[in-house]
Amino acid sequence: VRSLKKKRRKKGDIIKSPILCFNGPPGTGKTSMGKSIAKSMGRKFVRISLGGVGDEAEIRGHRRTYIGALPGRIIASLKKAGTNNPIFMLDEIDKLGRDFRGDPSSALLEVLDPEQNFSFNDHYLEVDFDLSNVMFITTANRIDKIPGPLRDRMEIINIPGYTPHEKLQIAKKYLLKKAVNSHGLQNYPVSLTDKMFMKVVRGYTKEAGVRNLERMMNTIARKIATDVVTNDVEQGKKYKVSEKMVEKYLGPVIFEQTNIEAESQVGLVNGLAWTSVGGELLNIEVVTVPGNGKIQVTGKLGDVMQESARAALSWVRSIGDNIEIDHDWYNKHDIHIH
Repeated sequence: VRSLKKKRRKKGDIIKSPILCFNGPPGTGKTSMGKSIAKSMGRKFVRISLGGVGDEAEIRGHRRTYIGALPGRIIASLKKAGTNNPIFMLDEIDKLGRDFRGDPSSALLEVLDPEQNFSFNDHYLEVDFDLSNVMFITTANRIDKIPGPLRDRMEIINIPGYTPHEKLQIAKKYLLKKAVNSHGLQNYPVSLTDKMFMKVVRGYTKEAGVRNLERMMNTIARKIATDVVTNDVEQGKKYKVSEKMVEKYLGPVIFEQTNIEAESQVGLVNGLAWTSVGGELLNIEVVTVPGNGKIQVTGKLGDVMQESARAALSWVRSIGDNIEIDHDWYNKHDIHIH
């Protein structure tokens, strides 16, 4: 890195910073990663939230002919930071609004284009301002909500949700210690086994990130703190949280696991589903009843799944002769898929 910096100084070249976009579900540490990048580079960190912003003047500023005119949030944040080369985070860029006051996503096209932002024009300043030294980082929960031209200017970095085992390590090494310290339990060692951590992860949270898991750790710490104060417990007492204590502190298990059937059954198959908070096991059940050839699909399935069910039935009918199914059978029975 030092040799690269020396070469840059000799040549006098300016490397344009890429515009990064951290895309992922809530609670996966996108904003925290921006802060860590600023800390590692020794630069100031500036963050503005774009959620619900629907006024173009929020980005470009107001002309001074208006009463109460102000510069845009980009220039105002740089002024507050006191430097022209911070790490600038534009949080929740996929939540930008659009109304009669203009389209802020279009105003950001100039800000987030390294070929244009050296001469960014704020209506309040009325002079060009060089933003090329700023490193912009954006965050989004859904990349498809960002307009195409704006998305094209950014390098997308997908941050997936955590697996249960990753959540276990995060809770074990960070969240529990944080909860214990924030509730004044430094002199009362609190510990959970890996099995109990996993019970909390699987039974009480269903998320891609770790925000609800942090709430559960805080709840456990709060219950222990209440016990310490109520019973005037002496310092040094160890609290090893057992399964019975977890259910006492957090209540009955909220999310039951779907188990695979021990034996194969006619009319029942296992399927896998993708959700924003992780994978899910689906039991697909089929039953036939006397009727007139209708197919019924239930279970809040989308169009694609309903079409798949009809396609499967058509395929079975096409090979009916090979598996010895009478053609009249379909006219006398209804098929229910759930």
